[in-house]
Amino acid sequence: MNKVFLIGNLTKDPELSNTNNGIPVCKFTLAVSRRFGNTETDFLPVIVWRGQAENCGKFLKKGSKAAVAGSVQTRSYDANDGSKRYITEIVADEVQFLSTKGMEGDVATPIPGESNQRIGSAVTDDDLPF
Repeated sequence: MNKVFLIGNLTKDPELSNTNNGIPVCKFTLAVSRRFGNTETDFLPVIVWRGQAENCGKFLKKGSKAAVAGSVQTRSYDANDGSKRYITEIVADEVQFLSTKGMEGDVATPIPGESNQRIGSAVTDDDLPF
């Protein structure tokens, strides 16, 4: 099974482009802190395709917090000096926007399909579905 779940912050604005066939692709790097209070951070390249790629380009920016679910992919290529280079990246199936371009304080800009709630607002027992 090849499945990864990550929560982190974008290190720079996402790069949205199209393939030669017109398919939208968005690339960004996610800074993810390691567990248990460790001060180490991993910087993981993420690739998103099609409609989700367009949304990432529209709603995310440097510093945005995002949750990514996807798979790990490794590819290789031959460099100009003849050496073989390897790239490991996350191919996202889902991206949840935990903050967006319009964040002011702790009130987020509405995200399509999401309720307009305050980020970090308190949850009561009445809010829980169980």
